[in-house]
Amino acid sequence: MSMTTTTVWNPATEEVIAEVPAFTQDQVREAIALSHSAQQKWRRLPLAERQLFLYKIAELVDANVEELAQLESQDVGKPIRSARAEVASVASCFRYYAGAIDKVHGDTITLDEGISFTFHEPLGVVAVITPWNFPLPIASWNIAPALAAGNSVIVKPASMTPLSTVRLGQLVDEISPIEGLFQVVTGSGSSVGATLLDDPRVHKISFTGSTEVGQSILRASADTFKHVTLELGGKSANLIFEDADVSAAAQAAPWAVFDNSGQDCCARSRVLVQRKVLDDFIDGFVEATKKLRIGDPSLIESDLGPLVSAEHRASVQSFLEPQLDYVYKGDAFQEKGFWLAPHIVLDKEGTSKAATDEIFGPVAVIIPFDTEAEAIEIANNSIYGLSGSIWTKDVARSLRVARALESGTLSVNSNSSIRVQTPFGGMKQSGMGRELGLEGLLGFTELKTVFVKTVD
Repeated sequence: MSMTTTTVWNPATEEVIAEVPAFTQDQVREAIALSHSAQQKWRRLPLAERQLFLYKIAELVDANVEELAQLESQDVGKPIRSARAEVASVASCFRYYAGAIDKVHGDTITLDEGISFTFHEPLGVVAVITPWNFPLPIASWNIAPALAAGNSVIVKPASMTPLSTVRLGQLVDEISPIEGLFQVVTGSGSSVGATLLDDPRVHKISFTGSTEVGQSILRASADTFKHVTLELGGKSANLIFEDADVSAAAQAAPWAVFDNSGQDCCARSRVLVQRKVLDDFIDGFVEATKKLRIGDPSLIESDLGPLVSAEHRASVQSFLEPQLDYVYKGDAFQEKGFWLAPHIVLDKEGTSKAATDEIFGPVAVIIPFDTEAEAIEIANNSIYGLSGSIWTKDVARSLRVARALESGTLSVNSNSSIRVQTPFGGMKQSGMGRELGLEGLLGFTELKTVFVKTVD
């Protein structure tokens, strides 16, 4: 029986680069059955054997960085320099969780009549549904801890950018100790994703994507009481106080929002600046943004590539209303491809759609504020709460503001959100659950309590 396919395009050239199989619902169910059988064997293997397998995956990724990075660059439109760094981080992720396997401990609770022990048991079959913007890194944040915890994994990559994940699956197949332990199934969310959601043999769904799709996944998971981790939308705030190193904040701000052409749920796209330093910050921000090089993603000197599709570019452009107060409009690379240059808007009221809605493109909105309390109020006035930054030299203020902000991941005098050793996730409509760190591993386990009576 012939299989239908999904076309994968290069967003920098608008050329077809691959045809990827579109799994049928029956084929997905077969993959689930195989995954269930594999998990029963995997969970019984000694910890040292599990560790060895994850270390081997890390070595495999290291040995194939260039191939995986080229695939990631071609179907996402990601600059090759960024793609190489991201693939290297995938190896680090597997290495971290290999080391964590024998460091997950329960508790011993002494009681009058005996002792209770707690154990972190694997869930079973885990389905990971990944986004199109950072396909391989986000897949690894789930595959590695899920395997480390004793689960089997099925990954459904985004239809637009599946190539690096498919290749990783092929490479891992060559060294896997158990058939079906890690599988990649490709196709549409309405068919492949829905089948994973409906099947009771899948015990957890980990999804990264839009808040709207996350809501539908949460509803669909209720029928079979699946565990769910959701990493969803964001409209993160970048707070610059007047006592900050304003020059450093301005130099860092372009990468905080325009990296990956703004296609990042952590993008600090709301830039809140204390009024006293507003003009200085804008001058520095614009100057630093002008230095970003937009161009062919295959070239090492390119900083920004195209957006992922024509449809997504049109969505981003819909926010660029003519009445907005633009302090900078960049010139995009004009050849074939879905290009859009960075735009910086000044919104003194912070009420435009560009200031309130997730754009997922290279658009930053500067919003002035006067007091610390006002900055906190503006930052929290959002349905999202994923990430953010605080720029100040006042340590007490940095902690005070960080505690007050309704955001799951914050940085002080930095724009970095992701470290494999620390938990990552959002508040409010930015999701639930945590990825990365030991908390990310525990999220793929079920807590069991065992009581042993020791008195007659």
